[in-house]
Amino acid sequence: MKKFLAAAAFIAAVTVAAPAFAALEKGAVAPEFSAKGMLGGHEFDFKLSEELKKGPVVMYFFPAAFTKGCTIETAAFADKAEEFKAAGATLVGLTAGAAMADGKMVSASENLVRLGEFSKEHCRDKFPIAAVNADTVKAYNVVLGRRPDWSDRTSYVIAPDGKILLAHTDMEPMSHIEKTLGAVKEWKAHH
Repeated sequence: MKKFLAAAAFIAAVTVAAPAFAALEKGAVAPEFSAKGMLGGHEFDFKLSEELKKGPVVMYFFPAAFTKGCTIETAAFADKAEEFKAAGATLVGLTAGAAMADGKMVSASENLVRLGEFSKEHCRDKFPIAAVNADTVKAYNVVLGRRPDWSDRTSYVIAPDGKILLAHTDMEPMSHIEKTLGAVKEWKAHH
């Protein structure tokens, strides 16, 4: 009976931890969206269709700034930012989660300021971070199961024609850098 209960508890835990939605599929058209963001301490407006005019876009959704996994992922993307740029890609981090400050949640109005700090410290001003709304999170099927107002950890590579080249969901941060950079380099080799 103990083994059965342990197995049932494990299955329940895995089910709760799984994302509520699956990422959009390769070949699907990426939904248009706009977001306020920060780069180098300066606010900017991100619009997907405008960025796609420059080349492929690598977007990585992450749950919340100043949390362990998100900080690791962002720093790793910053380490490879020049490689993304050399491959012709625009890189942007996206979050719907309220930023963490010393373990406490910040208000929505403070979130953009905290993202600016996060961008300077962890992106090292090499690429922008933007705050997306719940509609964008739902459109990209990146709702975090246990926090439906936050995004999960999903990365997309979108071709200039708006079609998704790669969708990768994994709560482990490091796989995102390798997979997205590989997809961008493969796209560049064929264009």
